[in-house]
This record gives sequence, C-alpha cells and structure tokens, in this order.
Amino acid sequence: MFDINGWELLLLGLLAIVILGPERLPEYAAKFGKFVRQARTMADRAKQQLKDEMGPEFSDVDWRAYDPRQYDPRKIVRDALASPPEDYEPAPVVDKPVSAPKWHDPTVPTPWDDEAT
Repeated sequence: MFDINGWELLLLGLLAIVILGPERLPEYAAKFGKFVRQARTMADRAKQQLKDEMGPEFSDVDWRAYDPRQYDPRKIVRDALASPPEDYEPAPVVDKPVSAPKWHDPTVPTPWDDEAT
C-alpha cells in the first residue's frame, strides 16, 4: 500500500523510538493501531455499500481486465502490424495506366468560392 520494505519499516520504528521516547511510544502505537482498524472498517463498509448499490450484475465483472497497466502500446502496435485483419481483402490489380494529373495552369486564376469563407 505505501511501498515500504522491511528495512524502511525498521528505520521508521527506530526513528519513532528516538523521537517519541520509550515513555510515549506505547500510547502512540495504540493510537496508530486504532486508526488503522478504523480505516480498515471504513474501507470495508465503503466496499460493501458500493456492492449493494451496484447490484448483483456487477459481481461477475473481472475488473483486472480493465486495468490500463496491463496494456503495452508497443505490443498492441506490433500485433496490429504483424497480421492483416480477418476481413482483409487485397485490392484488385488494375492493368489500366494511371492518367497524369491535371496541373494548374498559372495563367488561369485560381477558383474562389465567396460563400465558403
């Protein structure tokens, strides 16, 4: 939850002993334990309330499938480019020569539509 490993937790405990002292440490440890229990109870109640309000149809949803951290954009692009879609049909080959494009004659004024702008 807080991404604290064992050494960091040990360091925090030693720091609490030094700062609070051995006289006040049990009192603050009890307060911290009470706070953790209250936070856990509140989280459980909120989770239960959410389940009750959403109804039974949402109990079967696999929420991990919607986690954006599991998607790698590089893999998605690689998979999309690796194989054509199932309904892909190549364009037919046309043997007719392609006509040259008609280029604009610089002596003719450019067409302008007054109503377009």
